Amino acid sequence: MKTIAVIGAGTMGNGIAHTFAQFGFNVNLIDISKENLQKGVDTITKNLDRMLAKEKISEKDKEQTLANISSFIDIPSGVKNVDLVVEAATENENLKLKIFSQLNDICDENVILASNTSSISITKIASVVKNQERVIGMHFMNPVPIMKLVEIIRGYNTSDEVTEKIMKLSE
Repeated sequence: MKTIAVIGAGTMGNGIAHTFAQFGFNVNLIDISKENLQKGVDTITKNLDRMLAKEKISEKDKEQTLANISSFIDIPSGVKNVDLVVEAATENENLKLKIFSQLNDICDENVILASNTSSISITKIASVVKNQERVIGMHFMNPVPIMKLVEIIRGYNTSDEVTEKIMKLSE
């Protein structure tokens, strides 16, 4: 996996984007407004500055992490040529179902679709996707860049292959 799209630039989304970018992945951060995206990138920058002040990263690490993040205000552009999409939108079932239905229509069939939900059934979310075996839960803990824990949740139809890929990626 090289490129990961993160939908939602709020607290969880920007933390997920920060973490993937810090570990060398190209990240497409997607949100519905430029203002939300800017807030998300500003938060990432502030968190990297904190890590820099504590000498946990170098200035070069900070610059590379920020360079790994691209911002998008529409899902179709942001998910183009990605290997994984992590949805971290507001915890609203109808919104998540709408997003996954849209991802079903625009993503290649080999793109893994993950949700950061903590309360909505992955099987329910997968119900709007044609290839349900590629849908999985990746529940990150807050604050994402500090908490080294990701809960992996399979839906009824999530494949072993997808589960193994996501487990390795999370490790």
